[in-house]
Amino acid sequence: MGTRAERGWLTDYVLWVETFVLVNFAFLVADIYIAHSSNQFRDPREYVPLFFSLVAPAVLLAGLILRAAHPRIWKWAGFAVGWCALATGLAGVVFHLDAQFFYEKTLRSLTYGAPFAAPLAYAGLGLLLLVNRMVDAESAEWGRWIILLALGGFFGNFVLSLTDHAVNGFFRWEEWIPVVSSAFATGFLTALFFSTSGRRYLVISACVVLAQGVVGIAGFLYHLQSCLEGPGNLWYRIVNGAPLMAPLLFPNLVLLALIGIWVLDRKTAAPAGSTRSAAR
Repeated sequence: MGTRAERGWLTDYVLWVETFVLVNFAFLVADIYIAHSSNQFRDPREYVPLFFSLVAPAVLLAGLILRAAHPRIWKWAGFAVGWCALATGLAGVVFHLDAQFFYEKTLRSLTYGAPFAAPLAYAGLGLLLLVNRMVDAESAEWGRWIILLALGGFFGNFVLSLTDHAVNGFFRWEEWIPVVSSAFATGFLTALFFSTSGRRYLVISACVVLAQGVVGIAGFLYHLQSCLEGPGNLWYRIVNGAPLMAPLLFPNLVLLALIGIWVLDRKTAAPAGSTRSAAR
C-alpha cells in the first residue's frame, strides 16, 4: 500500500476509499442532526451516532496524515473507527426497530416508524475501512469487495425508497423512479458475482450506475422544492418534511461503485497480447 501511495493519489485506491469514508462521516453529522431533531433527541442514545460522526473524521484524517510515516497508526486508527462504526450501525438498526416494530410486528410499523435501514450506513462505512486494511488493494478481490458494499448500499436505497414513499402511497408517480432505478443497479451489480464479466458488461454496469446519480440529483431537487414550500418555517419543513439529504445517497454510491468497477476492470484485464481480448 505504501508503494502505491508514493506514486500519487491518482493510483492510490486505498486513499480514494479512505477519503470517501471520511467525507461520508462528516456529512452524516448534518444528516443525523436533522433526522433526530424531529423528536428533539428525546432518547439520549440518539446522540451516540452524532458524536461518533464528529470524532471519526478527525481520527481518520490524523491517520491519513501519518499514513506514510507511521502506517501502523493509520492501520489501527482505521480498525478502531471501522469496528465502532459497525457496532454503531447494527445497534442503530435494533434501536430503530425497537422503537415500534418489535411491539407491532407489522409492515406498517416498518413503513411509518424510524427508518430501520438508515443506520446501516455506519456499518457499510465501517466495513469499507476494514476491507481497506484486510484486503490487498492490488488485487481484483479488493475491487469486488468495494462493488459488494456499493451493491449493499443500492439495495438499502431500494428498501428506503420503497418504505419512505409508501408513507404517502406514492402520491406522485415520480416517487417510483428511485425504487426502480435502485433495483436495476442492484441487479446489474449482483450479476458481476455470478458470471464472467468482460469489459463490455463492466461498461454497461458503469452506465447503469451513473444513471443513479441523475436520479439522486433529481430527487434532491424534488425534496428541496418540498422543503421550500408548505406551512411553518424553513427549519421545521426540513426536519419534518421530505428527507433532504436522502436522495444524495444515490450519487454517493455512484462514486463508490465506480471505484470498484474501475479497479476490477484494471485488475482482471489480461496482459498485453492476451487471449482474453481475442476471446471478446
